[in-house]
Amino acid sequence: MQKTAQQLDLEIQQERINYRMKSIKKTFVVMSGKGGVGKTTVAVNLAYALALKGNQVGILDVDIHGPNIAKMLGIEDKLVQQFREHSIQPVMVRENLKAVSIALLGLDPSEPIIWRGPAKAGVIRQFLGDVEWGELDYLIVDCPPGTGDEPLSVCQLIPDLTGVIIVTTPQEVAILDAKKSIFFARKINVAVAGIIENMSGFCCPHCCKEINLFKKGGGQKLALEQRVPFLGAIPVNIDFVTRGDMGTPFVSMDGNDPSAQAFSVIVTILEANVESHCEKHSFKK
Repeated sequence: MQKTAQQLDLEIQQERINYRMKSIKKTFVVMSGKGGVGKTTVAVNLAYALALKGNQVGILDVDIHGPNIAKMLGIEDKLVQQFREHSIQPVMVRENLKAVSIALLGLDPSEPIIWRGPAKAGVIRQFLGDVEWGELDYLIVDCPPGTGDEPLSVCQLIPDLTGVIIVTTPQEVAILDAKKSIFFARKINVAVAGIIENMSGFCCPHCCKEINLFKKGGGQKLALEQRVPFLGAIPVNIDFVTRGDMGTPFVSMDGNDPSAQAFSVIVTILEANVESHCEKHSFKK
């Protein structure tokens, strides 16, 4: 049976995606079962922490309706460049960190993007197939919450995806939805690279007493239950909001900060797990 023009176009796009991904050593998709767990904060600081260790890193924002990476990296006044067809140049955040987001296309940030699934999938294909990242050690893909069009498109389009990183907060309602993300990954045969428990405890700035605002340990318990890696817990930091609005990832500010230290540990564990996975295929699917 003769292929349609649309089928041929999709095959050509997939070939471009396969070609682009060959230059990227490891690709992680950051997702969450529900909103409000700090997934984008984690994705941004994870990418920045990997770059601080000397890696070549890219971060791709596929949250079409609520793209926040540009704001949180302080680059919302910059634009990606397209010099020719199928050639998109990412924005340089720092020497070894590049970013792409729909927020960097020059659209009015106050205007909502009202698209159905096929249009969103088309933009994701274009980002994956047309962005000239160059040689990268890591590509971090930030998805919107849930298990819908965007994470499904990304996970199915990227060949040899290293794994998904699931962000949750400790309370049961978030854990319930995080478990759905694990099952999502298993159903589409993608490895779960690990769980990060965000907003895990809070140290009072006045008396230094730890307060468990959203409980504590739920993410670690879920990881043990589902036999997936637990990457670490990040305590609540009162500077999160300020630094996010300023476009300054908190891992770049103070190496003695408990949250920044937690990210350093997470990156170390993630890199060790990746090497172990490469040697022993140890990520759980």
